[in-house]
Amino acid sequence: MPDLLFLPGFMLTDALWDDMRDGLAAMGRCHFGDLSQDGSIVAMAERVLRDAPPRFVLFGFSMGGFVAQQIMRQAPERVLALGLLNTSSRPQTPREMAQHLAQIELARGIPFKGLASRQLAASVHPSRCGDSALLGRLQAMALQNGKEVFLRQMGALRGDDPAGLEQIRCPTLIVTSSDDALRSMAESEHMAQRIAGSRMVVIPDCGHMTPLEKPDELLAEIGWLLERM
Repeated sequence: MPDLLFLPGFMLTDALWDDMRDGLAAMGRCHFGDLSQDGSIVAMAERVLRDAPPRFVLFGFSMGGFVAQQIMRQAPERVLALGLLNTSSRPQTPREMAQHLAQIELARGIPFKGLASRQLAASVHPSRCGDSALLGRLQAMALQNGKEVFLRQMGALRGDDPAGLEQIRCPTLIVTSSDDALRSMAESEHMAQRIAGSRMVVIPDCGHMTPLEKPDELLAEIGWLLERM
């Protein structure tokens, strides 16, 4: 069985994959990268590579997708196949950078009480924005990470542009969702156009949090990728 390595998104934990764990365990040996300790995408990738098995299938969700692309720059020979899930390769705009800096400065001076309710609601399908159980799971992960992780990850999102998509040669799956308000369809199309032989799929009736909103559909796509190895 192959080693499968999963990277979470901003202020998320391994619990992101809880609804998929049984299915994933039937496909391979699962490993979960730690993105909570470092303040740059480059450093996150370096830590993941230090802790990872020699060769692995790599899946990066959202912010984890940026780390996955950086891993493809640092050690492409170790990646058997790649899944880029609800993510992007687009560098931040000056406006986005300014917004992140402002959020960092604000957060430094106040107690961390989790993510704002509007942020949580924006991350799921409109039909789920009142789903207290789902939003509670997201908030629990944010609170588990806490203020220092928030500051580190928010700072990391200001920086490194992964790019280098044209150099990716392994089988690649790109997953986007029909109603993702955080990552656009165009961003996924941009990656698909630049990674030769990649497959892009759209999960219907789903917001940004595909592993929690549509775990069975995502499992099926992961199975498709593993069959292509």
